[in-house]
Amino acid sequence: MFDFDNFREIFGTIQKNKLRTFLTGFSVAWGIFMLIILLGAGNGLRNGILHNFRNMSTNRVSVWPGYTTMPYKGMPTNRSIKFKDEDLIQIRYDHPEIDLVSAVVYHTDTLSVGEEYGTYSTRAVFPAHSIIDNIQMLAGNGRFINDIDIKQKRKVIVISPRMKEVLFKSENPLGKHINAGKIVYQVVGVYKDENNSNDSPAYIPFSTGQTLYNSGYGIGQISFSLKGLKTKEENEAFETRFRESMGKRHHFDPNDKGSLYMWNTAEEFLMLNGMMNGITLFLWIIGIGTLTAGIVGVSNIMLITVRERTKEFGIRKAIGATPFSILKLIIVESILITALFGYIGMVLGIGVTEGINYAMEAMNIGGSSSGDDMSIFRNPTVSLSIACAATGLLVLAGVLAGYFPARKAVKITAIEAMRTE
Repeated sequence: MFDFDNFREIFGTIQKNKLRTFLTGFSVAWGIFMLIILLGAGNGLRNGILHNFRNMSTNRVSVWPGYTTMPYKGMPTNRSIKFKDEDLIQIRYDHPEIDLVSAVVYHTDTLSVGEEYGTYSTRAVFPAHSIIDNIQMLAGNGRFINDIDIKQKRKVIVISPRMKEVLFKSENPLGKHINAGKIVYQVVGVYKDENNSNDSPAYIPFSTGQTLYNSGYGIGQISFSLKGLKTKEENEAFETRFRESMGKRHHFDPNDKGSLYMWNTAEEFLMLNGMMNGITLFLWIIGIGTLTAGIVGVSNIMLITVRERTKEFGIRKAIGATPFSILKLIIVESILITALFGYIGMVLGIGVTEGINYAMEAMNIGGSSSGDDMSIFRNPTVSLSIACAATGLLVLAGVLAGYFPARKAVKITAIEAMRTE
């Protein structure tokens, strides 16, 4: 068994070589510390960017009609492409990847309540639009457009927090009425908008908006969500098929990008995720390089330590010490140094990342929401499991760093060891 005398002997050896022990420990602690800091910075960048895009669906596609820029079957260029109501039904038959579908009719008008007024954008949509565009309705703030609103062509409206602030001041707008030009709408909900932007639109039933602002027919935009598409190649193949099917119905060349504008958020998220993975991999490489430098430092120091104590090992063997007891003594010393300083580096690294995160959260208290929303650095912390795994890896390296030179030393006979200078 390993008794107290062995520990006392190890501590005595450490006290005799304080500078060497400190330098060894510092290389270990610095390697762990820098790895955690680098990974924390990478996580902070990833979390900040993803936070800025949190209100965007990752499988959303928006499509707008345009003007032809290429001739097609004898028809001239510069023809206006117009979406039809039938497109909403047909695209789901042509493309089983399409899940939820909504159409949009755009309109801009002056919204007023009493003496308060403002010019805002209004969008006529279907109920599925709230899921496709990730529009959130908080408890107590009413509801979004529903199917009954569509069927009965109700004059109801869902406003933004900014509209509530300007038009209703401190009053509860639910159930009250808003004038949109000559049309009166009843407020049924206020959706969540952390940016509190003047550009945020109001939402009304699609059937109502189409009747009032689009002569009862036609679509300004089609939005839908996709299912089952995981890669960039799959999304690109879908876009090609979609352009071909729309080109057949509306008589334009599928290669004519000006006839049909598409915005696929999945491609942006896939590209963004790939970029973030590349940054994380780069930081891991740098961090592991720093950690490796610490491991090499431990190996070199332990090699020097064993060489200096070779004569001592010879004397031990001469008075009856077994090779295993000597080997165990060196390994335990190596474990103590790497474990202690590795733990110190881990605690300091986690402490710094948590401290930065706490300071960032404290600065946002009472600050503007827009400043918080546009942050590109958020929650720069590292998982405790990763930090512990890195520390454990370094301790294992410390064991190996002490084992190999010690094994070589104990194989030397007692006479040869005592002759070593």
